[in-house]
Amino acid sequence: MKIMLVVSSMGSGGAERVAASLVNAWAQRGDTVTLVITYSGRGACFYPLAPNVRCIFLADRVKAGARMLQYPARFRALRSLIRESAPDVVVSFLSNVNITTILATRGLGIPVIAAEHIDPSADGRSQLMSQMCRFVYPSADLLTLLTDNMEASFRKMVPRVKRIEVVPNPLPDELLLLQPESVEKSERKRLVAVGRLNTQKQFDLLIDVYATLAPEFPDWDLWIWGEGPERAVLEAQIAQLKMKERVLMPGKTTTPWEEMARSDAFVLSSRYEGLPMAMLEGMALGLATVAFDCKSGPRELTRDGQDGLLVPPGDKAALIDALRRVMSDEALRAELGRKAAASVRQRYSSPAILRQWDAIFAQLGARSRGGEGKGTAYPRAVTGEKA
Repeated sequence: MKIMLVVSSMGSGGAERVAASLVNAWAQRGDTVTLVITYSGRGACFYPLAPNVRCIFLADRVKAGARMLQYPARFRALRSLIRESAPDVVVSFLSNVNITTILATRGLGIPVIAAEHIDPSADGRSQLMSQMCRFVYPSADLLTLLTDNMEASFRKMVPRVKRIEVVPNPLPDELLLLQPESVEKSERKRLVAVGRLNTQKQFDLLIDVYATLAPEFPDWDLWIWGEGPERAVLEAQIAQLKMKERVLMPGKTTTPWEEMARSDAFVLSSRYEGLPMAMLEGMALGLATVAFDCKSGPRELTRDGQDGLLVPPGDKAALIDALRRVMSDEALRAELGRKAAASVRQRYSSPAILRQWDAIFAQLGARSRGGEGKGTAYPRAVTGEKA
C-alpha cells in the first residue's frame, strides 16, 4: 500500500513523535511511505526515520520566485505532489495541515483521513479556524481522534462530518525494547516532566508546587525536559524561588526515554492535552505518574486513576498532596509503575494501534501489504463506526 502522511514540521513535539512512529512502522513492514513536511522552512527531522521512508520538505518544491506567496505556492506544490505520487491513502495531522490537505486532494479520488490531536473545547483555537474546520472537514473521508471524550466537541463543531474513529497514539517500538532497569539511576531522586515550555504545560504552576515540597524532600530534584518560549520567564521564577540547584531545565534531548528511566516519578501539569505522549512513554517505562485530569488523555491513560494518580485540573493543593504521597512512598511508586507499564504496553503497542489503522484503510478501499492483511479483507475498525 502507498501511504502519504502530511505534517507541519518534524520537530521535537508529541505529534511529530507519533508521525515518526507511524511512518517507520508502515515502512518497515513493506508499505511505500511518503512523509510530507509543509513547514515553509527547510528544517530537519528531530526523530530518526526508517531509511525507506521518502521524506519531502514541501518548501523544496516551491520556486524561489513564489516565496512571497508562500501558502498558494505550497498548496499547489502539495496538490501536484499528491497527484504525482498517487498514494492509496493520505493521512494528515492537525487542523491547519488537515484543511490544506483536504482541499488539495479534492477531485483526485484519493481517500483522505484528517487526524485531530486536541479537543477544540480546550485548545483555544480561533473562531476562524473553527469555522474552516466546520466547512472543510466534511470533505474528508474520515476524521480520527485520540480519545472518546473528544468526539462530542468535534460533532458540535463539525456536525456534517462523514465519519469519526478513535485511534490512540502508538508507543514507539524502540521504547518497548528498552530495559528501564538497565539504565543507571541518578544519585538523587528525580521528579520528571517533559514538554514544550509554553503556557499549555503550566510549568510555572509545577515549579511553585515543587518549591513547596522541596524542604520536605531534600533528596529530590525536579527535571523539566523541553524547550519553548517560556524559558526566560520560568528561569526567572526559579531564580526568585532560589531553586536553581533543585529545578533543572536542560532543554531538548535525543534520549528522552533514558532520561525518564533515570527518574523516579513523572508529573503532568498541563491545562489540556490530546493524548500526552510523554506521559504515555513515562508510564510504559514504569514511572509512577501524577497528572492533572485535564482534557484529554490522562484519564484514559490511567484507566480512570487505576494506573496513576489523577488530580482535579489546576488544583495546586491537590497536586501537592498527590506528589507528597508518591515522593514519600517507595512501595506506592513501585506499584503504580508496575501497573502503568503493564497496562499501557498492552493497550498502546504499535501492533495494536496499526491494526486499527489497517481496518480504517480497508474501509476506505486500501489494503496493507504487511502482516496478516496481505491480500485479505479487514474487519471493521476496533473502535466501531460512529457516523
